[in-house]
Amino acid sequence: MRIFLPGWIMVGLMAVSCAGRAGPPGGASPVGIPSPTRIPVEARPAGASIPTPTATARPTPTSTPDPYAELTVEALRQRAYGGGAIRIERTLAVTPAFTRTLFTYPSDSLTIYGFMNIPRGKGPFPVVIVLHGYVDPARYQTLAYTTRYADALARAGFLVLHPNYRNHPPSDTGPNMFRVGYAIDVLNLIALLPTLPAARADAVGLFGHSMGGGIALRVLVVNPEIRAAVLYGSMSADERKNFERILQWSGGTRGREELSVPEEILHRISPAFYLRDIQTPIQIHHGAADATVPPEWSRELYEQLRAMGKTVEWFEYPGQPHTFPASSTADRLLLERSIAFLRKYLGGNP
Repeated sequence: MRIFLPGWIMVGLMAVSCAGRAGPPGGASPVGIPSPTRIPVEARPAGASIPTPTATARPTPTSTPDPYAELTVEALRQRAYGGGAIRIERTLAVTPAFTRTLFTYPSDSLTIYGFMNIPRGKGPFPVVIVLHGYVDPARYQTLAYTTRYADALARAGFLVLHPNYRNHPPSDTGPNMFRVGYAIDVLNLIALLPTLPAARADAVGLFGHSMGGGIALRVLVVNPEIRAAVLYGSMSADERKNFERILQWSGGTRGREELSVPEEILHRISPAFYLRDIQTPIQIHHGAADATVPPEWSRELYEQLRAMGKTVEWFEYPGQPHTFPASSTADRLLLERSIAFLRKYLGGNP
């Protein structure tokens, strides 16, 4: 027998019935109301409990990114280098000993320029990367004061690359706190050497003057594959010393930001605290009358490396300034010693 109930009672009963279920038959939800995720009974392991839907967690405030995280030695060791190729743009000069070309290469998202001296004869040739010191980027020219060192090394049988670094026209502009950007440009160049048929990518040396010496030290603690390095009137491996000096040179206009960095972070950025990791033989040169970079910085570096059992040579030149006069006795001796040292570890013509 059927019992007919008034409509308002039927509606109430249906509401009570629906409230006792997780959803309508078949798991379908009313329009616009998503049903909770269900695990079919047959798919549940024996004894497993039915998961209870959890409330959506509130988004946590994002922390401020560490502005120095990518500048540390460890961060430089972890990042990737290379990508792309070294490209010869045009010939700049042809000499009896070598051909000089303008080249470009990618360094991260930047295009970096430089010049390259390719020796006459049958390659591939061992490579020396010449790293110039500080020159006001507004006055910088691709054929910088270090061109004469690059030319002497090419005449000795080395393929020489002389990068401008970022921020030195016509290279692109990019970040460079603590001059880490310059080191990244060099590390990218080294990684791209296999794209250069005339270069022996397994025989790479560095020749760095002043700021270029400081860049070389950072590269050496990151890349253990460098076979030899010559440091000439080099900046310190300790960035606090460097930027205290820069603050003094600039009359207080440069260096304040770097010196405001917490000491613990400064240690993680400075190559001075990673010298034990250097595997590369190093030759150090410094003028005893250098009024720009204190000679004791090079002397101290030599003593530290020697105490660690590293392969290191040290030469001090009495009466000589930061950059030795061209064709002077000291300058000729610097080049003779540098070439002999690089040949010893890179190979090349006797």
